[in-house]
Order: sequence, then C-alpha cells, then structure tokens
Amino acid sequence: MSRSFPLLGDRVKLAPFREADITDEYIGWLNDPIVTRFSNQRFLTHDRETCRRYLASFEGTPNLFLSIRKQDDDRPIGTMTAYINRHHGTADLGILVGDRSGWGQGYGKDAWDTLSRLLLEESGIRKLTAGTLEPNEAMVHIAHCSGMELEARRRSQELFEGEPVDVLHFAKFAE
Repeated sequence: MSRSFPLLGDRVKLAPFREADITDEYIGWLNDPIVTRFSNQRFLTHDRETCRRYLASFEGTPNLFLSIRKQDDDRPIGTMTAYINRHHGTADLGILVGDRSGWGQGYGKDAWDTLSRLLLEESGIRKLTAGTLEPNEAMVHIAHCSGMELEARRRSQELFEGEPVDVLHFAKFAE
C-alpha cells in the first residue's frame, strides 16, 4: 500500500490493527452475540490466542486489518478488513463496529467511505466487494449509501436465527 496510515475520515481514524489492540474490550466485541449477530463470528469463541493468530494471518499479505478509532479521543470502536487480490484488482471489505455506543452515529459509514476512497482512488483497486446477510440493515445501508450496487443474491444461503436468509453481494467499481 503506497499510502501511509493513519487514514483520517470525517470522524474516524483508520490505523493498522496491532497486537496492543487485542484488549479485553476487543475480545468482548467478538464474543458479544449482539455485535456478531450477522457474522459467522457468532459461531466461535475468541480469546487472546485466537485474536493473535488472526492478526498474524495478515503478515506478508497485501490484505489490511485496521482499527477504527474515534478522532476526538482516539478510542477504538471497531475494525475493518480488506482482502486484496492484486492479480484481479479487487478488494473485499468487511467491517465490525464493536462498540455499541457508536452504533447509528455514522462511524461505520465514515470508516467505510474512508477506506473505499483509498482503495479505489490511490491503490489501483478497480472493484470493491462486500457481502452481508439480508437482515443486516446497517450493512445494507452502508453499502447503498457508499455507492455500492447489489451485484448478486444467494437465496436462502445461510441460517439466521433458525431461518434461511439471502446473502447479498455488493460491488463498486473505480471511476
């Protein structure tokens, strides 16, 4: 990545996730059934070791694992990932706003737009993708508001609260 971090949005700062970010609070987000309600993380139990292994999986790859921090107090409120395929010029994004006190306040969209802008305008990525369960209204909102379009729907692909639901796949191309 040619651009240096941190990246500043309107209200958030994106910085590389470090081992020091593996705190009790962060592990709590990953084990919170409300926070992970729409994620396959809900099937796992996390501890410091599982978090260290996940962080280590990014070493030596073009992929990004970022901490989302509030600009005003530098407090971590979530994470973002970008799985980058340089051969195809694509990046698949993911986001977790783990601090529930920040939900519905635009932090997730600000983080999403900030990273998307870097990838599409400065990093040679031609296409961004993201997927979510259809009932995840917050993620569907972020996708639509950030200019992503529904590219595919996998009908009844996953079970959510015991019922089959669609997985939606969104995409946005560089201008």
